[in-house]
Amino acid sequence: MAAPDCLNEDYPTEIHDLLVGFEESLKSADGTLRALMSVPRSELLQKLDPLEQAKLDLASAYALNSMFWIYLITQGINPKEHGIKQELERIRTYMNKVKELTDQQKASRLDKGVVSRIVRSALWEAKPEGKSKTPSQSSHH
Repeated sequence: MAAPDCLNEDYPTEIHDLLVGFEESLKSADGTLRALMSVPRSELLQKLDPLEQAKLDLASAYALNSMFWIYLITQGINPKEHGIKQELERIRTYMNKVKELTDQQKASRLDKGVVSRIVRSALWEAKPEGKSKTPSQSSHH
């Protein structure tokens, strides 16, 4: 890259700052991709459940297609008029489906916790009379 003095003369500082930020983002993405690619895919997938595998595959496909979108822009091609737009939308649709499944799993786990608390509470309050007041009885006074 050219000397910073030369860059500042060619365009506004705001654009320079954006470019520096973009370069830092690229370096971060490069580091993440290198880390992901350093482990064989089969080894990585063995450590993940099927839903996590789907998330990884979808995130990878989305990232690659997003990079192609950017490449098209650098070539003067409008990506909105290219098939890549439909591909990104298709991937996004599947990402939303996986998110719904994940949310359902979380809700299911939460529901089990709520049910177990209700059952414990009901069993605890069903003790024979003559024992000390339950918290629900004492809170009404």
